[in-house]
Amino acid sequence: MPELPEVEVSRLGISPHIEGKVISQLRVHDSRLRWPVPDQVKRVEGYQLQRVTRRAKYLLLETAVGTLILHLGMSGALRVVPKTTSLKKHDHIEIEFEHGQVLRLNDPRRFGALLYTDETVDHHKLLAHLGPEPLTDAFTGDYLHNCSRGRTQSIKTFIMDNRVVVGVGNIYANEALFKAGINPKRQAGKVSKKRFQELVPLIKETLADAIQQGGTTLRDFTNVDGAPGYFAQKLLVYGRGGKRCRQCHGQLKEIRLGQRSTVYCTHCQR
Repeated sequence: MPELPEVEVSRLGISPHIEGKVISQLRVHDSRLRWPVPDQVKRVEGYQLQRVTRRAKYLLLETAVGTLILHLGMSGALRVVPKTTSLKKHDHIEIEFEHGQVLRLNDPRRFGALLYTDETVDHHKLLAHLGPEPLTDAFTGDYLHNCSRGRTQSIKTFIMDNRVVVGVGNIYANEALFKAGINPKRQAGKVSKKRFQELVPLIKETLADAIQQGGTTLRDFTNVDGAPGYFAQKLLVYGRGGKRCRQCHGQLKEIRLGQRSTVYCTHCQR
């Protein structure tokens, strides 16, 4: 499933091509996505796409009459192509602009979504209970420490909870906890304020590095054959269970936490 960095890179990739352009037509070739695509999405036709923003892993396409809420699901990918370009299999949504370009959502597994709201987008039921964005000033060590008090869940599942902070997916939780030297099994409520103050900048660093790397290595969003997805990363622990720790050269351990693969070093992480 695309994580926050992949979604942010998608936003950065498509925005220059569609922001400020008038939506001439919205075509739904298959409405059977994670939730049925509502007819209201067509209300944006004839209006300028003012900007593309992101909240958690949702892309928000804002117009004067309302906002399209787009989610890539587990396998979704976006590309901007000339409207004369032939449809590919699993191209379920097309947003055509007056300048002849089309934004297409390709989603083989159909776990993505396209919804519409004409209300304040932060009040939408999918967004209303989300925690702060991890790369903003609202996400601090003190905030995370305060949220953790009394929590008995593992620190890894705690920082992956979107009600606490959005976008710290499995890959980035593994990586940040390793950098901070925190055992992912440790109870969140037993982690000190000092360690949270050390962890938060490392979460931000890990996510920012992934976004920056994606911006230079992700496939072209205007390439007809492009299929943006995960980009290569220099991972310290994720996916390296049983291999040598890059710090102490001991063997990395792999377990399941919250039904997600968790890799850590029993020597470096306490």
